[in-house]
Amino acid sequence: MADAWLPGAGRLHTAHDGGSPKGGAPRAVWHTSETDPRRISARSVAQRLEQEGRSAHLVWNPWTGEIVQMVPATRAAKLLPDEVGREGRACFQIVVVGFAREPFTTGPLKGLERIVGWLDGWHVPRRWPAGPPLPRPEAYDAVRGRRPWARGGYYGASQVPGSISSDPGRIDTQKITGPDAPVGIPRPRVAPGEETAPADPDALLSRRLHAPDRIEPPGPAHAPANSRS
Repeated sequence: MADAWLPGAGRLHTAHDGGSPKGGAPRAVWHTSETDPRRISARSVAQRLEQEGRSAHLVWNPWTGEIVQMVPATRAAKLLPDEVGREGRACFQIVVVGFAREPFTTGPLKGLERIVGWLDGWHVPRRWPAGPPLPRPEAYDAVRGRRPWARGGYYGASQVPGSISSDPGRIDTQKITGPDAPVGIPRPRVAPGEETAPADPDALLSRRLHAPDRIEPPGPAHAPANSRS
């Protein structure tokens, strides 16, 4: 079994965890602290979250490589609204010390391999079902759909159902999960005779759900990427 605590990370045990996970596909959600990573430490951000009655699984400063863990993997954190943070057998909430207006993937990423390797150990799929997170201000109007959320994988906080966040900005997803990680929901297969069906995958899926006499083959599997840029 994977470690509940990221080996080598600092710890700040919180009094504000979000309870037990409810089960389902595992996820990792990326937030930003809106503070300067060249001036503010990961521990300072974690202490501020604790003072506010909130918590993250990890707080990471990509400039220094400092990582502070507040909540074990077996418990939920408290940055997402309502009970969303409990959905999934694990729903990792990661705060990156940085700004959404200056995507953290444009700078140093010290310690990222340790984090992604740990998420691999918890079987978080290396894919971005909702696509790349949008930049500000577009991220405020991002679609926060249940369908991509149900698949599990990696998400920006701006893509989580019920969230009003615009974090983490337009990050380069390939720098996190590697160049081969799927991005977006794959379009459903088109059966013979349906080549002229609507291009919208939700419309096509609805048609299939209302055709009980047809047995659809399972969709293609998406294996995690084994490399990172």
